Amino acid sequence: MTHKNWLLLLSSLFILNCSGKKEETETSQTYSNPIDVQFGDPYILDDGNGTYYMYGTGGGAVNGFAAYSSTDLINWKPEGQVYTGNTDNSWNEKWFWAPEVYKRNGKYYIFFSAQWKENPTNEEENFMIGVAVADKPTGPFTDLFDRPIFNPGYPIIDANVLFDKSGKTYLYYSRACYKHPVESEVADWAKEQGLYEEIEESWVYGVELESDFSGVIGEPQLLLRPPMAMDDEQAEWESRSVTSKEINRRWTEGSFIFERNGTYYIMYSANYYAGKNYAVGYATGDSPLGPFSKAANNPVLQKNVDQGGDVTGTGHNMVLFNADSSKMYTVYHGRTTQSGQERVVFIDEMHIDENGQLVVDGPSTSSKPLPKLKP
Repeated sequence: MTHKNWLLLLSSLFILNCSGKKEETETSQTYSNPIDVQFGDPYILDDGNGTYYMYGTGGGAVNGFAAYSSTDLINWKPEGQVYTGNTDNSWNEKWFWAPEVYKRNGKYYIFFSAQWKENPTNEEENFMIGVAVADKPTGPFTDLFDRPIFNPGYPIIDANVLFDKSGKTYLYYSRACYKHPVESEVADWAKEQGLYEEIEESWVYGVELESDFSGVIGEPQLLLRPPMAMDDEQAEWESRSVTSKEINRRWTEGSFIFERNGTYYIMYSANYYAGKNYAVGYATGDSPLGPFSKAANNPVLQKNVDQGGDVTGTGHNMVLFNADSSKMYTVYHGRTTQSGQERVVFIDEMHIDENGQLVVDGPSTSSKPLPKLKP
């Protein structure tokens, strides 16, 4: 063998060895939940340039919202407070919840819930939904209007926006439980047991949104509510806050909608957000405003302590797709023994099975491969 051929052979072996080592390193990279971010109601924006931004309730923000950035969805850098309310010019004054940020035409829009200053009857819960705008995902965001988007006549939280393939835009939100007692067999049972005189409920609504976010078009449509009958297949898991004697409320909140192959999947959270029974279900429909049918395999995400796990209070999720939408991940908050009452962030893979059912691979705390962000 000539000296030249010997060098070529050594070079080939070196390249093969390095290629094999690189592939092994890429496939062996792992992470485990929870992510090192203390947020409630987490929402991740894919900025389209390889950087992701996470927003949520809390996270050190005062009268507003903070953000974190990441290039791998696992390691997050604090970006500080990006929106501040309770100013002389803001429509809101306190209780800032559930931000979601959307990039549209080079601008960034943050939708969120907060207590409205305009409160002539001094209601304890006077929540409304507003929107602010910024030139960067890290803000600063400034209110787009000096008012909420609209006032339906009752307190509302948990905005979610769908930019539909039809070209229309839709807003989804939850009517708060506050002063909303509802008659049902569950409420009758709770009264008979001497637990509660009445059960308040929150319901999910959808409505078409003006393209400039200045208001809504038409009347909001009721999309999801807790089941009325005790023998409804959803009643057991959606009523655990009542039956476990946590509180006299049943929630349907934290909705997130997306479309796949002509089917609209709307995910939602039920039960007390501060309790162990907070869990996630979903419903499907053929149009953005339904009607929607709840899935037989609900809940798709719930506490795992009954199976020897360490996670409770799983809820208020969103769905993140990778670059070619071949993978989807659900991002949500939960609690562990270590985090106590602090809500921490989880990211778990999710898929649609051959029967069209959503399946969440979680809640997980074991080591898993890093999220696959590129095809």
